Amino acid sequence: MAGRRLDGEGSIVKKYKDGVQIGWKASIHIGYDENGKRIRKEFFSKTQKEVKAKLDNFRNQMLIGTISDNKNITLDEWYHTWLFDYRKKELKPNSFTRYEGIYRNYIKDTDLGKVKLTDLRTSHLQRYYNNLMDIYNKPASTIKTLNTRIKPCLEEAERQGYIQKNYCKLVKLPADIEVKEIKILTKEEQNKFLNYIDDSTHKILFMLALGTGLRLGELLGLKWSDINFDEGILTVNRTLQRITDINRDGTRDRMVVEQEPKTKNSIRDVNIPNNILKELKIHRKNILEQKLLLGKDYKDNDYVICNDFGEPMNNNRPAKLFHSILNKLDIPQMKFHALRHTYATRLFEAGVPPKTVQALMGHYDISITMDIYTHVMKDSKLEAVEKINDIFDVKNL
Repeated sequence: MAGRRLDGEGSIVKKYKDGVQIGWKASIHIGYDENGKRIRKEFFSKTQKEVKAKLDNFRNQMLIGTISDNKNITLDEWYHTWLFDYRKKELKPNSFTRYEGIYRNYIKDTDLGKVKLTDLRTSHLQRYYNNLMDIYNKPASTIKTLNTRIKPCLEEAERQGYIQKNYCKLVKLPADIEVKEIKILTKEEQNKFLNYIDDSTHKILFMLALGTGLRLGELLGLKWSDINFDEGILTVNRTLQRITDINRDGTRDRMVVEQEPKTKNSIRDVNIPNNILKELKIHRKNILEQKLLLGKDYKDNDYVICNDFGEPMNNNRPAKLFHSILNKLDIPQMKFHALRHTYATRLFEAGVPPKTVQALMGHYDISITMDIYTHVMKDSKLEAVEKINDIFDVKNL
């Protein structure tokens, strides 16, 4: 069929003369001239099949760098090609979405994106980053993320000979002075919260979050087959994610997928507190009754957290429920993920060693665990200083 092909692959249309079709024309964008105007390479043939073959051959040669036109490839074009041809199969859908967001928001149709790879230097990147901060008030974290996403793209360009070196490595990045605040429920707020959800249909969702520290995707992906009631242990071996699959032409397909956990460390066994174990048994009994009630209309996916028809809970739903409850209880707003931090905090307060907390939380790096530990131990540090003050109190000597 004639018409525009996927973005970056060119287009094929019928060629007319005096109102009569005389063949086919293919064209592909290969860069910009000194005035910023698009440059296109065109091919002609009598048949659509022949012109398509010419176009595909030219594009493939461009990708492997065997023709002179590669000197006109821009950062915009290369990042798009690299992202869809080299990275999409390697990245998890949500990670790919973040990379695509960087392309769409910071590279596509920007001054930086229009720079030819052969001309790209550290100064182009540095100037662009500085403008994002000075003119558009972008935080240091955004600049660092942008540079982190561009760096592997330029590594591949360097490997293929488009550029002499990866100029991302030479950029002077801004100091990140933002303080990462860890929000948690205090013991009083937690008790208030637990009392409120006691009669809630979503009680088990929040109890599992507070009592096991599972991430949201791990909670939604938890199945009854993952729970050993005899030993009081659950196994985390999957996450449930609602993802957006982005196609090369920019169209998007939304779907629910089961994935492996975030890292190898995320695959773990977690002990279930006895009170939550009892609630799980009640919850399982209610689900069995719901199955009998709905019969074939119930979709038995074995999920612990699901709607009345057995379907996965929408991943936006827990946060909305959580925020609604916080409002009603007059508790400061925080993300659903704060329940996971609250779980870790209660462990530290109970004197559980950091390495054990790391294993229960599934952190791949102990420094992540220690960030929470440092936050939690602020009060303990103050108490320790006060005890030292007592030692040097002259009145006590």
